Amino acid sequence: MKPLQVAIVDDEPLARARLQRLLAQVAGDSVVVALDCANVDELLAAAPLGPLDVLFLDIRMPGGDGFSALERWPAPRPRVVFVTGYQEHAARAFDVHAVDYLLKPVSADRLRETIDRLRQSLAGADAAGAPMPRPSDTLPLPVGRRIQLVPVDQIDTVEAQGNYLEIRAAERCYVVRRTLASFEAELDPARFMRLHRSLIVRIGAIREIRPVGSGRFRIELHGGGRVQSGRNFRDRVLALVGRQKSPS
Repeated sequence: MKPLQVAIVDDEPLARARLQRLLAQVAGDSVVVALDCANVDELLAAAPLGPLDVLFLDIRMPGGDGFSALERWPAPRPRVVFVTGYQEHAARAFDVHAVDYLLKPVSADRLRETIDRLRQSLAGADAAGAPMPRPSDTLPLPVGRRIQLVPVDQIDTVEAQGNYLEIRAAERCYVVRRTLASFEAELDPARFMRLHRSLIVRIGAIREIRPVGSGRFRIELHGGGRVQSGRNFRDRVLALVGRQKSPS
């Protein structure tokens, strides 16, 4: 099996050195670090020197982030794995067809999974084209130090708690540091509805709606949960009730 030719791009020398050691530990001679770059410009300048199979890209770097490297890279593009300390870029990473999204500090077991995924991607039916995209019916959510693709139809509620969101899906609660507005922009408005300034509910998760006075409604969910709409969202709830009653 031909060794994977990879590039590591990170403005932190210690981070690059650590990733090299981990690659040697989990992949041995099956991975060759062909390029070791401190920024996007170094990567693009060195890219013509030889073909690459994989880019291990940091995201936040002086002079240009990891996404800018992909925008400037001529086709065909290598497989991409983002390695970053920030979970909030995961959705964009999968939108540009990243094979994986690793959160620092990366563990050996997690990197081993990534190498297996890269091998499958390169050997699979998509080998002649772009890496496999994120399905439109999933969203990337953090689970510890990894990112899990969660089916949208499993999400019941998204609730803002200060600078964080609590996303309840399939009896689990995912905590994400981002705004409710930015998360709402990724959801299908035909399937999700803002019912409070700090709450989004999946319409299909609603079992029962009851008025509680002052323009507010208590909303019972199929999974047993219960939330309450805001007074300023009264018209949305009434429109939803009317839509549910309309003949199909």
